[in-house]
Amino acid sequence: MLRLVKVARDTAVKSRLQAMIALKAALVTAPDEFRAELEGLSDFRLITACATLRDAPPSEPASAARYVLRSLAQLWLALHEGIKAHTRHLTQITEEMAPQLTARFGIGFDCAAELLVAAGDNGERIRSEAAFAKLCGVCPIPASSGRTTGRQRLNRGGNRQANAALNRTVIVRLRWHQPAIDYAARRTAEGLTKKEIIRCLKRYVAREFFHLLPRSANQESQDFVHAA
Repeated sequence: MLRLVKVARDTAVKSRLQAMIALKAALVTAPDEFRAELEGLSDFRLITACATLRDAPPSEPASAARYVLRSLAQLWLALHEGIKAHTRHLTQITEEMAPQLTARFGIGFDCAAELLVAAGDNGERIRSEAAFAKLCGVCPIPASSGRTTGRQRLNRGGNRQANAALNRTVIVRLRWHQPAIDYAARRTAEGLTKKEIIRCLKRYVAREFFHLLPRSANQESQDFVHAA
């Protein structure tokens, strides 16, 4: 359910962005009277204004500009309403499946859904938190050379959508979560860069998430952890 609803929402979000880009590109080539009236508006006011333009067949350049701007604005509004509906369904499903995830600081419905989808596809193969971290592309990779030892770099592999969800959670925590702020200050004093601190925090969030996975999605992994 999560995967299907999330595909619908992500597709609508991308299509809405493309509609906005196409509308602004059409506005650039529109007649002067349209540009003077519409260019200074914010995005939503621009969409609202274009959606209420007079409906006329594209018989000459001015009417063609009105036709295109109106149709793209109405497409944007339709996609916007669809995104709101998809968001409601996705939030409800996520909170029903894993309320313990969305209750944690910085883990919103979208991040939780992304990570649940990643874990659901590979639940029977995720035997430990380290395996889940590798799946999400947050396991440390040694990058030592010469006289420099103990250095690690970012992992460019794994599920990039799950990695992005962990990254969003870390960014929110670095701004508003005091334990994460204190950790970043301490590690900065030790000489770590911001990228290295984010890498460490993403690994910690992956560990936290792994132990909060619904048991039905990770039955064998939980048994392995407890047995160890």
